[in-house]
Amino acid sequence: MNEMDEKFMIADIFGEDVFSDRVMRARLPKNVYKELHRTMDEGSELNPLVADEIAEAMKQWALEKGATHYTHWFQPLTGNTAEKHDSFISAPREDGSVLMELSGRNLVKGESDASSFPSGGLRATFEARGYTAWDMSSPAFVRRDAAGAILCIPTAFCSYNGEALDFKTPLLRSVDAVNEQSLRLLRLFGNTTSKRVTPCVGPEQEYFLVDKQTFSKRKDLVYTGRTLFGAMPPKGQELDDHYYGSLRTRVGSFMKDVNKELWKLGVPAKTQHNEVAPAQHELAVIYENASLAVDNNHIVMQTLKRVASWHNMRCILHEKPFAGVNGSGKHNNWSLQTDDGINLLDPGKTPHQNIQFLLVLSCILRAVDKHADLLRESAADPGNDHRLGADEAPPAIISVFLGDQLEDVVAQLIETGTATSSIRGGRMSTGVSMLPDFSKDATDRNRTSPFAFTGNKFEFRMVGSRDSIAGPNIILDTIVAEAFSDACDVLEKAEDFDKEVRELIKKYLTDHQKIIFNGNGYSEEWVAEAARRGLPNLVSMVDAIPALLTESSVEMFKKFGVFSESELRSRVEIKYENYAKTIHIEALTMIDMASKSIIPAIIKWTGSLAATIGSLEHIQVGAKVQRELLEESSGLLEKTREALKELIEITAAAEETPEGRERAEFYHEKVMPAMQALRAPVDRLEMIVDKDMWPMPSYGDLLFEV
Repeated sequence: MNEMDEKFMIADIFGEDVFSDRVMRARLPKNVYKELHRTMDEGSELNPLVADEIAEAMKQWALEKGATHYTHWFQPLTGNTAEKHDSFISAPREDGSVLMELSGRNLVKGESDASSFPSGGLRATFEARGYTAWDMSSPAFVRRDAAGAILCIPTAFCSYNGEALDFKTPLLRSVDAVNEQSLRLLRLFGNTTSKRVTPCVGPEQEYFLVDKQTFSKRKDLVYTGRTLFGAMPPKGQELDDHYYGSLRTRVGSFMKDVNKELWKLGVPAKTQHNEVAPAQHELAVIYENASLAVDNNHIVMQTLKRVASWHNMRCILHEKPFAGVNGSGKHNNWSLQTDDGINLLDPGKTPHQNIQFLLVLSCILRAVDKHADLLRESAADPGNDHRLGADEAPPAIISVFLGDQLEDVVAQLIETGTATSSIRGGRMSTGVSMLPDFSKDATDRNRTSPFAFTGNKFEFRMVGSRDSIAGPNIILDTIVAEAFSDACDVLEKAEDFDKEVRELIKKYLTDHQKIIFNGNGYSEEWVAEAARRGLPNLVSMVDAIPALLTESSVEMFKKFGVFSESELRSRVEIKYENYAKTIHIEALTMIDMASKSIIPAIIKWTGSLAATIGSLEHIQVGAKVQRELLEESSGLLEKTREALKELIEITAAAEETPEGRERAEFYHEKVMPAMQALRAPVDRLEMIVDKDMWPMPSYGDLLFEV
């Protein structure tokens, strides 16, 4: 296939399995199409007759695609997606044929067992009813897998009493909140044409690929998604030769199929490359509205796993699958876009003169400083604890990188209240006659910053690779909505708007300049400096969870209708429970592996050594090396056995502690160190014991086999 054919194929297949706006415009009567968009724009209830016509068109389209079932596809508080398949079969006819049906009622509303998903006390075991509601902002699609072709209808999930039991519902609430407050701000600057402001998100997804057969021989990877034991191979990422390197044939073939599957589903997969660690890769998509971006990122993660199995591989999305090499994150690129194409985060060529942008910027700085703990909590995950602050990902301390240009403008505004100039990018000259000069950006980038301004957006770099991006975007939307609201409350009463807005910008920048940091976030000096500034350093997930229930958090979420206090408390309970259960499973897996595989293998190894020594002594030949190895192995075996006994006892004690925060803290403070104590001697033994006797594949086998 030549290059032109490939380009044509991409354009031809893109979105072919999506019931997109283009498809609806072609298949729906004009009045139905207009009514649907009016409902979406106004947030009103969908007319049942209109819903029936949309459902009929969607069903017919899906049947033509080969679909046999439909499902309400939703995002419960497990962090994954959920679905229940119903066939289109409605009732047999007298002639033996069958009626195929999807009603408007079944399109708009579904029912699921609300008590079987995590609810954090919002639903009792006997209170089973929960509802799924069609999210019209995210198009339906046909997914093809081993179950056949399934029509997936993106939905929200709530309890019988209306509490949010998912990520989508509060996300949509936060989108409405930031839209309302953004429009208030725009009206102050005379904008009467923009009708909606939407958060736009472009996530970057990191992942590992390992051989399927090798993966299956590691119980820790199978049960927990990460290796709980493992010594470093002779070569890791030291040479930086994997990063952006040419793709291996097997990986390239995998990526080609991933792209095809994503393009068919309308996911704008844009960038692919090798990441820093061996066997690590990245995929990035183009910006979309927040609701669609969240859905599409779930599709990306599911597609990566599904296509990997086609190629006899496993895709690992855990944040730290291998100790000693870089883990995986997910950069959440966030901006605010009007329906008529205005990016509120675009500074223009002269940001010092762009008063609207400067107000937006100062409000965001205020939001991030005021709610740094919430932003950190939004990226809290048991796996992410192994990355944040480990000199491979942003530190656990929230700060904002603005770059030289904006930092200079901010400094001018703080000092005098007026900015008179903006640093320009200039020209890049390589000094090579065969290479053209070109214009360069006005500032560098900072990969150590958790929240970095990158030209016309903010990049939140803390998110864990397997986590839904809904959580961070709920927080971003809500804290910015609050900051915009507070600013508008002041400015809407101003007698002299121009004077008042400049004074407010200076005040916000002055009060919250401590959140700005353009330096090395990996350095120990920054940890000390951040403490001096009073910035929170929430090292673990357990430390971060309480941020959801501070007085300021509860008040803010209630004010903008994103979370009720009961919904917040439910999420806190679920997060503590998730942390404790995750570490519990990891501890039990270590106990299982050490007891059934590792210790027996070491005993076999030491037995063979002892037999060798005995035979050598029998023939009066020296066995100094063998004795030293036996002594070292036996000593490490004893340490392993003692550490195993300690882990068994501490894990049992953990399950006796009260549920919630106390149990999560026990797992973090007691069980995790005990796990590390068991790992240490085992990893040393791996470097001594005969590889043929070691009971599981090594890091070298996992990282360099694909």
